Amino acid sequence: MADIDERALDEVVAFTSDLIRIDTTNRGGGDCQERPAAEYAAERLAGAGLEPTLLERVKGRTNVVARIEGTDPSADALLVHGHLDVVPAQAEDWSVHPFSGEIRDGVVWGRGAIDMKNMDAMILAVVRAWARQGLRPRRDLVIAFTADEESSAVDGSGFLADQHAGLFEGCTEGISESGAFTFHDGAGRQLYPIAAGERGTGWLKLTARGRAGHGSKVNHENAVTRLAAAVTRIGEHTWPLRLTPTVRAALTELAALYGIEPDLDDVDGLLSKLGPAGKLVEPTVRNSSNPTMLNAGYKLNVIPGEAVAYVDGRYLPGGEDEFRATLDRLTGPDVDWEFHHREVALQAPVDSPTYARMRAAVEEFAPEGHVVPYCMSGGTDAKQFSRLGITGYGFAPLKLPEGFDYQALFHGVDERVPVEALHFGVHVLDRFLRTA
Repeated sequence: MADIDERALDEVVAFTSDLIRIDTTNRGGGDCQERPAAEYAAERLAGAGLEPTLLERVKGRTNVVARIEGTDPSADALLVHGHLDVVPAQAEDWSVHPFSGEIRDGVVWGRGAIDMKNMDAMILAVVRAWARQGLRPRRDLVIAFTADEESSAVDGSGFLADQHAGLFEGCTEGISESGAFTFHDGAGRQLYPIAAGERGTGWLKLTARGRAGHGSKVNHENAVTRLAAAVTRIGEHTWPLRLTPTVRAALTELAALYGIEPDLDDVDGLLSKLGPAGKLVEPTVRNSSNPTMLNAGYKLNVIPGEAVAYVDGRYLPGGEDEFRATLDRLTGPDVDWEFHHREVALQAPVDSPTYARMRAAVEEFAPEGHVVPYCMSGGTDAKQFSRLGITGYGFAPLKLPEGFDYQALFHGVDERVPVEALHFGVHVLDRFLRTA
């Protein structure tokens, strides 16, 4: 099996830098233009002999889809997807300009270097390397670059799943961001967590209503007071432990790796014994609800008749009913709540042939590493593509040096990715996709 060529290693770095320089900041509410990045990706796919399709629900919110025919027509197709938009960045907070794409001391800097223009660049580099070598994968691959992942996905994967399902015909599984990165445990071990699940998204709007009046008067129907009480209850609530199959597998494998008795009746105790590695699992053993925004009043001496808050809620696979019932109780009779945005929780098998091939590809290029499953605390476009019956995994491989806090750089300041990490990612992605 031929290795990836040197040109692909150069291209993945150049493509990452180029894509970062294309400002695709998604501020929410439709304020984003992915089209320049979509055209960039489409041109490079076309240069590999593919026929990319550009699709928009709204002008400028552009998605790209292309299919590579596999050698085994009886095999199910695999979706390989990455989003083109990024979250905002304030230049004054950064060491370099967030949209410079600067390459300095073997590191590519800028917004999207981790989330997730690096993976977009890896996909493009691998596909073009195959075209130069005349290679084809075993199964059909559907390549998709999406808009709007950093908001509601209504203009991106949601639009594609709802309006263009035919482009994904035959796809049963998919891979995308947030998996197969190096996690250093501080004790010399290198873990490579592959995502096999996601918590569901339950972004909430809380509305408290009361009696408007003068700020100097007694008012036992104060909307702000009612809202504040509900927000405090929600923020201070301790959710009960709930172990999904993916999280159970993660805890069992980590316990075995560290030589610890896998006491799943004392999960918090087990997590503490795992040390830093426990941080991979800790956010996904419970539902969560974090208040994030408040909006009330228009003048200091006026008690408003209405007050609004927003809560970032997440629930585990199978946990939505409990989540709803708990919110009903915590908000109480004086505060209404509704989903501002809702998406399903996901679960993927860790005993599948596809997971085994991902594990093998990582271990080939990082034999010192230990691959483990994990569940993402947040969500990806895999949620929308699950409407088409596509099982999603997080697999965007990166070999990172010790001290490089991968997870802190998601939406963080000074986002960056080492050149060597990109090279590793191309090798691993190439090896996996050929045989997947």
